[in-house]
Amino acid sequence: MLEKIFKLKENKTTVKTEVIAGLTTFMTMAYIIALNPNLLTNFGSSGTKALWNGVFMATCVASAIGMFAMAFMANKPFAMAPGMGLNSFFAVVVANIAGITGLGYVESFQAALCIILIEGILFIILSVFNVREKIVDAIPLGVRLGISPAIGMMLMNIGLGSNAGIYSETAGPFYVMQDFFGALTASQASDTMGSGYASMVLTVVTMFVGLFVIVALAQKGIKAAVIVGMLVASLIYWAGQAVFLDTNPFAALTGASFVPPFKDMVETTLFKFNFEGFVKMGWFTVITLLVSFCIIDMFDTIGTLVGTASRAGMLDKEGKMPNMKEALLSDAIGTVVGASTGTSTVTTFVESASGVEAGGRTGLTALTTGIIFLACMFIAPIAAIIPAAATSAALIYVGVLMLTGLKNINFDDIEQCLPVAIMLIAMPVSGSIGHAIGLGLISYTVIKMFTGKAKDVSVLTYVLSLIFLVKFFLAI
Repeated sequence: MLEKIFKLKENKTTVKTEVIAGLTTFMTMAYIIALNPNLLTNFGSSGTKALWNGVFMATCVASAIGMFAMAFMANKPFAMAPGMGLNSFFAVVVANIAGITGLGYVESFQAALCIILIEGILFIILSVFNVREKIVDAIPLGVRLGISPAIGMMLMNIGLGSNAGIYSETAGPFYVMQDFFGALTASQASDTMGSGYASMVLTVVTMFVGLFVIVALAQKGIKAAVIVGMLVASLIYWAGQAVFLDTNPFAALTGASFVPPFKDMVETTLFKFNFEGFVKMGWFTVITLLVSFCIIDMFDTIGTLVGTASRAGMLDKEGKMPNMKEALLSDAIGTVVGASTGTSTVTTFVESASGVEAGGRTGLTALTTGIIFLACMFIAPIAAIIPAAATSAALIYVGVLMLTGLKNINFDDIEQCLPVAIMLIAMPVSGSIGHAIGLGLISYTVIKMFTGKAKDVSVLTYVLSLIFLVKFFLAI
């Protein structure tokens, strides 16, 4: 059955490998289950507990359905969930709607869901008529080849930076590169971080031990290297919490509820579209927000699909991925389901690269991850205890591997290497795959124009470059 559906032998993989890859992907992106409702409700300070529960359920359900679509329609190993960056933007939009209309946070949240619904429907239409696929084809080969290593830089930045940050209620967040390795001496780091110093040291040790375990196992050809490394890192972190920080690593499980809050989702977010509040925003505001969401989501998804597929060897000689239409359609379906259940735009997750590196090559990987996301409606407290330091080890490792895509770039050709170089720095710094691709497209187009090769640039590439110029400089 599974062989017939996912063509495992044709893709040179097995059920065991795909399941391990799906579990690996889940462990690197499990943070979104709790973080997404935190962000969309301002960490519980906006709206109600019922809204938090509704968004939590929507995150699990929409992510799972999006991945099921990816599994059965596209047969690709890519995972989906509410996109980081897009969810923060959504939260800002909700706050702005409240200010414009005078509505409460929950009502404004429901009005903002209308924007996500329209975006998803538009993307379904554009995917069916191959418009999104044509946009992918319009990205110059050099820029396309640079997406994978740029994502690698982004993953490394997440792993070494924000993902491994330690939060202190008194002094704020601490980050590995900035506060630990950025300090001149250990004593200075200790003075700067105060009570957070011990946690930071434990994080750094855990992260690098996990990374080295992954590398050692991978060198021996063990396909489960990433997940085993993450488990080892988790054990070290939990032991360190108990021994050195005198903290119970499983304290969050005490009194935790394992009953899914279906009732809260039904009352606050499930098909709760506030079209009356949506209209109150004014058409100019609506169109502006819709364009912003569409541009960011479209190129985030395209970048993740192309970059991860490149690392997995799924691209043909022209740099195109088979079943791209179906993959993009799956992403659009996820967004519509997300809006209907109560969350921001669902998009393809860059952490899918960890599952691909673990050997995932078919939709069975996405199916596995999706099933675990559904299960998290019941076991969310367990998923929440996976330490960030463990996932950081995996992200750093996968990021390094994706950098190998640079060997395909002709660095003797400034027309090719400059856009790639800009993307390499823009992606980790901006935190946006879409914005980095936009800068790459603009630089490619401008170089071609200034070197007398304007005719080499396709009409659609000019249009895309112009759209990004307008977005960047006219604040659309």
